[in-house]
Amino acid sequence: MTESHPRISKAVIPAAGLGTRFLPATKATPKEMLPVVDKPAIQYVVEEAVSAGLDDVLMITGRNKRPLEDHFDRNYELESALQKKGDAARLAKVQESSDLATMHYVRQGDPKGLGHAVLCAAPHVGHEPFAVLLGDDLIDPRDPLLKRMVEIQEQHGGSVIALMEVAPEQIHMYGCAAVETTADGDVVKVTGLVEKPEPADAPSNYAVIGRYVLDPHIFGILRQTEPGRGGEIQLTDALQQLAQDEKVGGPVHGVVFRGRRYDTGDRGDYLRAIVRLACEREDLGPDFRTWLRSYVAEEM
Repeated sequence: MTESHPRISKAVIPAAGLGTRFLPATKATPKEMLPVVDKPAIQYVVEEAVSAGLDDVLMITGRNKRPLEDHFDRNYELESALQKKGDAARLAKVQESSDLATMHYVRQGDPKGLGHAVLCAAPHVGHEPFAVLLGDDLIDPRDPLLKRMVEIQEQHGGSVIALMEVAPEQIHMYGCAAVETTADGDVVKVTGLVEKPEPADAPSNYAVIGRYVLDPHIFGILRQTEPGRGGEIQLTDALQQLAQDEKVGGPVHGVVFRGRRYDTGDRGDYLRAIVRLACEREDLGPDFRTWLRSYVAEEM
């Protein structure tokens, strides 16, 4: 019989980065608030957590990130104006973000890396397993990656990371996992991790993408983790320790994701994500696809 493990209810979203790749747009606007069509990127991430059953969300923020809190709060003046106009459709959209989840916020203070950001969640998470979602990766809701990861964690305990197969020449941009196959076709056992290796040194072409379900023992390891690549405390380094010693925090598994993923952390990929999502919208797609075909034909 499959062993049962504690139910996961909390999600952590690190959002303290400066967004320097999107300057000058992010000089006064958090990169997480940049719109993907007509909704800020961060809302897609919160919606994903909620759809996986995680309605207790802690956002790790920094200076100049107050608009994130405002977005998920009520805006009574705007709601009142829309009610007076009888604009029920837009009123529903405005209220949607404030009704999504129970939101909490904590400031990271010093930008010491993803591992340090996750460590900031320790007082809120306590001794429960929890999910971490990075805002640069948008996962299509038709491909429920996080829900599958939660399922695997509840079956096996320990931690679960999201993996994606990439071309060997791209692996230097990601954390990389050494793996062993399991009985489940989309699940692997992670035996080691390395942050952004050179292609010749990479143990596989399995790249770590921005979804994690973590055992709370990760906090104790992060407290002892020295700064690694880039002078930052790397979450990958802490996960490497968990993978090497299952007695502390259980095993590390990986869910191999082959679905639709939109990378908004790069300007070019951000634009491609907007085009893809706009094309698939029922209200925008037909007209937008027609224009896009015409535009491409003219340019070619």
